[in-house]
Amino acid sequence: MLDKYKDENEFYSLIGIKYKTFMKMVEILKEAKAKQKQIGGRPNKLSIEQRLLMTLEYWKEYSTYRIIAKKYNISHVSCIRNIFWVENTLIKNSHFHIPGKKILLEHKVTNNNLLAIDATEIPIERIKKSWIILVSASK
Repeated sequence: MLDKYKDENEFYSLIGIKYKTFMKMVEILKEAKAKQKQIGGRPNKLSIEQRLLMTLEYWKEYSTYRIIAKKYNISHVSCIRNIFWVENTLIKNSHFHIPGKKILLEHKVTNNNLLAIDATEIPIERIKKSWIILVSASK
């Protein structure tokens, strides 16, 4: 599945992370899946790589769950469940966990290292229903 990317630069430009980071994420998710498999349950339709790609696509493009689910041929509820699982699994791992605000403020910045997090939210512009009615009535 990952063979379709010509090189690491193409992978980075399309996916948004380096191939090495992607493989580290896959490794972490496979370990978590192995622990989860011991408990039992129904097997997932998607592979670990597909679930991670789906999550990265959601993060990068901010598409709706329904659009992403259609691309992967699953229900939107399964899409939500898979994305949440990947997010929560990666957050719990120390490699991809950002320490809390108190810890960041306590440590002094050394070697000109700086951590900046953009957490601004921009409201989504939606078409007003009255405008849709006016457009369809004029046709």
